[in-house]
Amino acid sequence: MTARIYAVYILAIRKDGPLYIGITNDLERRIAEHKSHAIKGHAANYNIDRLVYVETFDDPTHAIEREKVLKTWRRAWKVALIEKENPAWTDRAG
Repeated sequence: MTARIYAVYILAIRKDGPLYIGITNDLERRIAEHKSHAIKGHAANYNIDRLVYVETFDDPTHAIEREKVLKTWRRAWKVALIEKENPAWTDRAG
């Protein structure tokens, strides 16, 4: 049996635009849903579809905890986290 990987991710349009933080057990599928606007909500309403940051976890509980923590962070902290791994804010989805 293959172990599941859980991803906590941040989407953006650009550095000064809105951010979206989410969690999934199938990052490729979920990003495709965001890019096609298949799921209604904040990301679709603001056309937020550039994957700028991702963390992976083996345990869904840890992933959920991390998502909750990131959602409480100030914007400046989120920007610093993104820029540490992805200073150009390029789309990591390919």
